[in-house]
Amino acid sequence: MVKKTGLGQGVGLLFSQEEEQEKYFECDVDCIVPNKHQPRTVFDEEGLDELTRSIEENGIIQPLIVVAVANNQYELVAGERRLRAARRAGLTRVPVVVRDDVNDDDFLELAVIENVQRKDLNAVEEAEAYEKLIEKFGYTQDQAAKKVGKSRSAVANLLRLLQLPGFVKSDLQAGVLSEGHARSLLRLMDDPALMKEVRDQIVDKKLSVRQAERLIRKALNADRQVRSKPSAVSGAIPASYSQALSNQLTNRLHSKVAIVQNGGRGKLEIEYYSLDDLERLIALIQG
Repeated sequence: MVKKTGLGQGVGLLFSQEEEQEKYFECDVDCIVPNKHQPRTVFDEEGLDELTRSIEENGIIQPLIVVAVANNQYELVAGERRLRAARRAGLTRVPVVVRDDVNDDDFLELAVIENVQRKDLNAVEEAEAYEKLIEKFGYTQDQAAKKVGKSRSAVANLLRLLQLPGFVKSDLQAGVLSEGHARSLLRLMDDPALMKEVRDQIVDKKLSVRQAERLIRKALNADRQVRSKPSAVSGAIPASYSQALSNQLTNRLHSKVAIVQNGGRGKLEIEYYSLDDLERLIALIQG
């Protein structure tokens, strides 16, 4: 029997009233296979528990979107959290809407749009989803942003997060760091060791984004000061060794030799006392 109620606004936007009556039905959960292009990889257990309790109390308000793939088999386009929670709640059948206008290339696009609009993705998953949209469909950042109703700058900022090292992205996915913290850490991309040190302080001290930004500015200023200070060991030869080298060259060339240093650079001064002496020195050096 075809059901006509409980579709929700989302389905109403996808289908006309006639199409809803034809495509909406209760489907056995064992007949639904996951979306192979699902951008969501991390499912918050606490959030799933809350959704499970809601489904136990109120049922599934908005149906899942599926496509038919074989006899009595359907592939999920959107609604994986609802499907997982429904199974946890012990439901054997769930409301679905079947779309017959979806090809393989559409799966990723629809899954990304659905998850982003529902805020079901963490920042890393969302950034990876945009990257897939851009690579798979040849979208520009602006086109990808329009697909999900975001600004181009918002998409660009998320894509920049993919430049971060694995330990920061893992923190983002686990909720240890916020997107704001991660964007701040991008300023330390040239110094992974300093980034790790700052990240540890942010986590250990539970710093806010503003506090983290102050810490990063302080760390960058300190690093610049260290780099700008002339170092006594910045490649300069120790004075005793320099003198020993000068003595060796003086004995070898039979002319006074001096090594004049300027940090890690310098010059070698060799004295000569006549044109003949100069030609003798050149012959020694060449030979």
